[in-house]
Amino acid sequence: MEIGVSTFVETTPDVETGKVVSHAQRIREVVEEIVLADQVGLDVFGVGEHHRADFAASSPAVLLAAAASQTKRIRLTSAVTVLSSADPVRVFQDFATLDAISNGRAEIMAGRGSFIESFPLFGYDLADYDELFEEKLDLLLKIRDSEIVSWSGQHRPAIHQKGVYPRPVQHPLPVWIGSGGNSESVIRAGILGLPLVLAIIGGRPVQFAPLVELYKKAAAHAGHDVSKLTVASHSHGFIAEETEVAADKFFPSTQQVMNVLGRERGWGHYGRASFDAARSFEGALYVGDSKTVADKIIHLRKNVGITRFMLHVPVGSMPHENVMKAIELLGKEVAPIVKDEVAKWETSLGNE
Repeated sequence: MEIGVSTFVETTPDVETGKVVSHAQRIREVVEEIVLADQVGLDVFGVGEHHRADFAASSPAVLLAAAASQTKRIRLTSAVTVLSSADPVRVFQDFATLDAISNGRAEIMAGRGSFIESFPLFGYDLADYDELFEEKLDLLLKIRDSEIVSWSGQHRPAIHQKGVYPRPVQHPLPVWIGSGGNSESVIRAGILGLPLVLAIIGGRPVQFAPLVELYKKAAAHAGHDVSKLTVASHSHGFIAEETEVAADKFFPSTQQVMNVLGRERGWGHYGRASFDAARSFEGALYVGDSKTVADKIIHLRKNVGITRFMLHVPVGSMPHENVMKAIELLGKEVAPIVKDEVAKWETSLGNE
């Protein structure tokens, strides 16, 4: 069971003052957060790609590379790389370079992206949304698996017997498929035998269990060893010394972001009642003291089959020191509780 953190490097206005942290400052803060996550023993840190004013990380590989030379063991991943609007050759080169700097700790989390700003920015038609991802994923995997590549498709010039460099330390370089819960993306990951990341940010997390089973069935049907498959969750949350303190600190920025996105996407108003319902034991928010959050992660592992949990913190802009404290508690208190309980549970299953 792996435990880690993900961030979109948000630069939304401070709820109380209205001030906005500069992109440069927030990027430097995230490097500090990655270094701390490594120091407290967390397994992975993910940075999501966005192309709008309220998110600072348009180039996750560069940001992760800045932290790579300051860390020793933590794995460094995009969360996600919007592959549909990217060039797979450049994506591979960037993450192979990150893999060299980190000495084999880089990963790519490839997704279609729930934010669409990158498509017009890089000249792609949203009408080709699904086809772009399938085609570019095919090219990325060919580059990953072979130094010399021949490939042709509809949305990118063909490649004929060309080498792609540098080659990574890891072979193969890990490529995960990010999914918001779409059955087609889950089946695609299973057929390809790639690790799966589920964005579990609403509803009841246990409702994702059938998707994990669908993923495993697709993998087994394609001839992959299901016992080697890994499934991760990306879930919003925050940790403090006391549960109600955590909730009171996390709610304002979460509400702000959810209502901004809600106006863009036609969602209803997000209020405290919705927030409190989501942080209940069966809800999708992992907010509370260390024991509360650990118990919810253990529940997710036992009932959904998640083998990697990534706490997305912050949602919106929070004081840097609060985020650092949450990361510290996740590494020093939550992760040991979760890993100890999961190990005992798996041992008991093996003895039955």
